[in-house]
Amino acid sequence: MDPPRQANRANPKQEAKSSPAESKAPRRKDAYARLLSLHRSSTFTKYLEHFAMESALPMEDDGASTLAKGHADELGAPRAKRDWSANRLSDSADFSSPPFKGRGDESSLSLYMVKLSLRNARRDGERKPGVSEKHRKAQRRDTATSQDGDIESGEELAALGPNDSKKQQRQRRKTKENSSKGALNKPEVEDVKRAKKKNLTKPSEEAEPKCSGDGHGPESPLGSPTRQRTRVLRESILLIPIDVLCSCSSASGAGSPADKNRNQGGRGSRKAIFEAYVTTEDVSRGLKRGELVQGQLRINPKKYHEAFIPSPDGTRDIFLDGVIARNRALNGDIVVVQILPREQWKVVRSDTDCEGASESETPKGNPVQAGQKKMTRGPRASADDGRSHRAGLSERDHLGNSLSQQPNGEVLQMTAKVVYIVEKKHSRAVTGSLKFLADKPFAMFSPVDHRVPRINVPLTDCPEDFRCRPGDYANTLFICRITDCPADSNFAEGRLAKTLGQAGDIEPETEGILSEYDVDFSEFSDEVLDCLPKDVPWNISPEEMAERRDLRQECIFTIDPATARDLDDALSCKRLPDGNFEVGVHIADVSYFVQPGDALDNVASQRATSVYLVQKVIPMLPRLLCEELCSLNPLTDRLTFSVIWKMSPEGKILDEWFGRSVVRSCVKLSYDHAQSMIEAPERTFAAEELPPVDPRHSVEAIHRAVLNLHSVAKNLRAQRFSGGALRLDQLKLSFTLDKETMMPQGCYVYEYRDSNKLVEEFMLLANIATAQHIYRHFPDLALLRRHPPPKAKMVDELQELCEQLGIDLDLSSAGALNKSLLSAVGHDEYSVARKEVLTHMCSRPMQMALYFCSGVLKEEKLFKHYALNVPLYTHFTSPIRRYADIIVHRLLASSLKCCPKLQLSTEEVQKQTSRCNEKKTASKRVQELSAEIFFGVFVKDCGPLDSEAMVMGVLDQSFDVLVLRYGVQKRIYCKSVSGLASFRHRQVGKKSELTLAWTSEDPRKPPLEQVISIFTRVEVQLKADSAPLKYSALLKRPSAMAP
Repeated sequence: MDPPRQANRANPKQEAKSSPAESKAPRRKDAYARLLSLHRSSTFTKYLEHFAMESALPMEDDGASTLAKGHADELGAPRAKRDWSANRLSDSADFSSPPFKGRGDESSLSLYMVKLSLRNARRDGERKPGVSEKHRKAQRRDTATSQDGDIESGEELAALGPNDSKKQQRQRRKTKENSSKGALNKPEVEDVKRAKKKNLTKPSEEAEPKCSGDGHGPESPLGSPTRQRTRVLRESILLIPIDVLCSCSSASGAGSPADKNRNQGGRGSRKAIFEAYVTTEDVSRGLKRGELVQGQLRINPKKYHEAFIPSPDGTRDIFLDGVIARNRALNGDIVVVQILPREQWKVVRSDTDCEGASESETPKGNPVQAGQKKMTRGPRASADDGRSHRAGLSERDHLGNSLSQQPNGEVLQMTAKVVYIVEKKHSRAVTGSLKFLADKPFAMFSPVDHRVPRINVPLTDCPEDFRCRPGDYANTLFICRITDCPADSNFAEGRLAKTLGQAGDIEPETEGILSEYDVDFSEFSDEVLDCLPKDVPWNISPEEMAERRDLRQECIFTIDPATARDLDDALSCKRLPDGNFEVGVHIADVSYFVQPGDALDNVASQRATSVYLVQKVIPMLPRLLCEELCSLNPLTDRLTFSVIWKMSPEGKILDEWFGRSVVRSCVKLSYDHAQSMIEAPERTFAAEELPPVDPRHSVEAIHRAVLNLHSVAKNLRAQRFSGGALRLDQLKLSFTLDKETMMPQGCYVYEYRDSNKLVEEFMLLANIATAQHIYRHFPDLALLRRHPPPKAKMVDELQELCEQLGIDLDLSSAGALNKSLLSAVGHDEYSVARKEVLTHMCSRPMQMALYFCSGVLKEEKLFKHYALNVPLYTHFTSPIRRYADIIVHRLLASSLKCCPKLQLSTEEVQKQTSRCNEKKTASKRVQELSAEIFFGVFVKDCGPLDSEAMVMGVLDQSFDVLVLRYGVQKRIYCKSVSGLASFRHRQVGKKSELTLAWTSEDPRKPPLEQVISIFTRVEVQLKADSAPLKYSALLKRPSAMAP
């Protein structure tokens, strides 16, 4: 059976359903769709016309035209074995006619083009269905989101048509393998030659109606045989098997960075899909000249083909369009990119959405927008012509003018491509499932994270019975580690690391995310445990006690979550005879047990932070330290670092003391206990209402201390916010768990109350005081924490959006934003929801707070913490769970002459701060994913769940909502809303709006319309999907419209 004919065969069902409006036709998903955008240039049209004209010339005795022989020479037919020029059928939009050479054998490409042109000429008006815009982009074809259940391998993915039967697919694969070894077999060659002679000596009559069917008369230029052949050839080239086509196209231009290492053609060679990386010398030179940009890659989790790196000048992020542009880099990697020419920049219609405002697959007719829909990999987009990228950089005026305003209000966003990976920050470990591939020595691994490519893993890594019983593992989760990303494949290569268990089960899913984010959850080694005290129970030695301030008689207590076991901070407050207060913050002295350079210190510095999951904690330190020796457990002597202030009732600091101390907590209070005391200042609490209390301190004394701390904390908080501080709270989901199974029994939005604020104020005060102290003593070694101001351009855009929404929001400073945020949300029942939506909007321009070494940044103005509005800040109060705090403790101890002189350099401190930043970011994400796992299980077990929701953002085909009852955010796609007749999108300035038309119950009445914009309240239902742990938010018909 002829494989091209299989690909060309029409689907009767599809024809029966076709209508004049072809825009509704299903989109093709074949491997050639992306070539459509390359076949519209005038140069290529001339090339095809030239080929058609040459085809009409009298044939030689051997049946080959001079053009065909030229093709054979250039395409590298098996006997010729010549390389194909990189400038012929490259992926760029620049085509040129091949030079004519001497006689030779006809190439596979030439024979295919002629054969298929004859077949297409006999087809009466048959056209290919439309190709979606997302396939014109440089996207991977192997994404886990595709529903191509019959794909056998990466190579077959290109060749199989969506409507082919399995038998046809197998036949096509067999034919493809034969064609990859050379040209057509001999009978086919002879048939093609005879058909070619017959066709070219007498023009085909079947092609004429096709020409008139396009609206052109017999006398039209398009009616000429040459033009007919040109058009037919244009269509036919899309049917050439991928291996034949790939043999005559190049991944990059002759002078591109990939050119030096480009595959050289010949039998068995494969086309490079990705460009080779440039050399380190080129990177260094390009960065110094400003021709290249370095940054951390961020891939949009909702649209995996969109990626970004920060712009060096703090304006809109630089956009990387498609998998090819990322060049095998994964999320979080530090990459070097080359800015693409200006005509390939992205058109952004909604300036507030830096990750893609439009979901439309078809460009709106804007030439720049249409031009950037594909990532060009030919000479025009590479470094062969230094003029190209240098011009792009000069046009942006040091990146400052990269957001060129268009006359229609649209904005151009710079685009780039990765040319080098500086550091692979991504762990290369992913969770996913396996798929068996018949007659292949490997299996296909599909990651859960769509941002990671599919992976080919050896069958030897798979379970023993996977080959004969692959269905048994359909719902099994595995961990795979990527070992290589070949330049000539859309698929990565990897090895299976572990079988986790059933997808959807909490523990396998949890272990998967821990592995993906490189969280070390292994047991501590014997070498590490040998660093701990051997005598348990451990007691403070008299020598150590003599060197510390003894505070064991003071009324000191902890306030923590009820389930907390690592208690690293305590508070004290007593009234002085002069009416002032002595307030103390006491922090566990972890640095006493963790000595610099030992095995325990090394593992703690690598882990850098404890990771808090819903059901457990992955500790930074062994549990003997976290939960016993360092934890400030009640009625137990513990070593601490203390900061004690003499303070007025208004919160003015009159005196300050730092030092090592020994404390004995009198009670372990939860936030609920402290809140009860704050809310009932006159009430007398019985001892039975609280946890065990040290008999040396009465419940009344503890209650009075809590009230005094609350009073001072309120004044401190008022001063802080009046001084220009900002707080952007986001809703946090908490769970109640079954004590035996640890399965979720319920969930609720965590409430931030006065008891939380009490503790927060004194922790902030201690951190600020410590930062000032260590910077004063170690101006080049201090480990500090800074928060850069928000990106100015995005702030301006947000300001403009708020004005169009009628929201009076002052974004001129942190303090101004905080004040206007409080006044803008109102005071009704939905004020909390509106504040959350506004907080989400305001968080987008914000940058991450970062640890740094003071000796690295020379300008003190860069030290500032934007949100707190303080010049110096650090972390001192949580050394049990943060390694940065341990370094700060060592600096503090050294400044107090409590330990030997530190052997630290600026470079060492800065290196550690970088690791702390990375691990803190990963820890935060893992914590969020853990909550998502538990909520997914909760929806499955207890759903469907109904709730009110508030719209947070509007795109052109979907909108995001905040589910008020549970504090989760979900996206609702208009096309999936049941009962919706139609919808339309409207953009006014920066305000985006959707109008939904609901089908009326009465057919005589028109559809009922619902307007969706930011702050619109809607009713949703959360319902579990068929995929494990996945759930959707379903929009309900508005109550007023309900039948």
